[in-house]
Amino acid sequence: MKIGVVGSINMDLVVQAPRIPHKGETLMGTRLDRNAGGKGANQAVAAARLGGEVVMFGAVGQDENGTKLLASMARDGVDTTFVKVLPEENTGIAMITVGDNDNTIIVVPGANNRVDRAYIDSVRSELLSCGMVILQHEIPQDTNEYVAALCAQHGIEVILNPAPARQVSSALVEQVTYLTPNEHEAALIFGEGAVEDAMRRYPGKLLVTCGEKGIALAQPTGEATQVPARTSKVVDTTGAGDTFNGAFAYARTQGMELLTALRFANIAAGLSTEKAGAQGGMPTREQVEADAHRAE
Repeated sequence: MKIGVVGSINMDLVVQAPRIPHKGETLMGTRLDRNAGGKGANQAVAAARLGGEVVMFGAVGQDENGTKLLASMARDGVDTTFVKVLPEENTGIAMITVGDNDNTIIVVPGANNRVDRAYIDSVRSELLSCGMVILQHEIPQDTNEYVAALCAQHGIEVILNPAPARQVSSALVEQVTYLTPNEHEAALIFGEGAVEDAMRRYPGKLLVTCGEKGIALAQPTGEATQVPARTSKVVDTTGAGDTFNGAFAYARTQGMELLTALRFANIAAGLSTEKAGAQGGMPTREQVEADAHRAE
């Protein structure tokens, strides 16, 4: 089953620092790296590296960053045939500061803002050939709503990873198959103190990522469930959430039942934090399965 990813493609400029600076503070960094990124591209690479058949839908500028990012995704097995190259736009950029096992990110969307309804119409047949589609919040919200409605009409499962945090309409929540916010994003969408009720209202759909605490969800019976995270020697958390989403999509398209797929995705995400860069540590299926066997 093909996985389609509709989302952002960015060049990540990653600064290593002793810690995250406070407001108005200047710190001396220790290293600057340029890494392939963008939540959409990250999730596509995560699924492809595990062995998934993945098609990327998005846009880059006709510039050096865009050329490098398309080549990087292709090397990891992502089909980039339908990514639009825009001569009048810059490829998206993410400025990332990494320090003390945490990170902050500022995104300049560039070409990602041109992933609009007209573009989706231009790739409609290819998109509808996918069995599962992943969405995030680094392209216009109107596009996400359009894609989700289109997929719902054609019986295609959709994962919405609502990051970066912004409001999500109740109609969109109803249309997607899985919603994968972190704790902060879940509180923004459903309200402070209302997330547990929301999990019971959307059993098996609302999957809240809780960092070191794992994944929180409700079973169809309404019973609260926590799928534990993998214990990792963290080097860089950048891209861990994207690895989780790509791995979860892959696991579900491989026929794994929900909790098994969540455990698989947690292991993949944990492994990804042990190397630097959003895509640098994304594991293969063999690495995930070997790690799972060691933990048994």
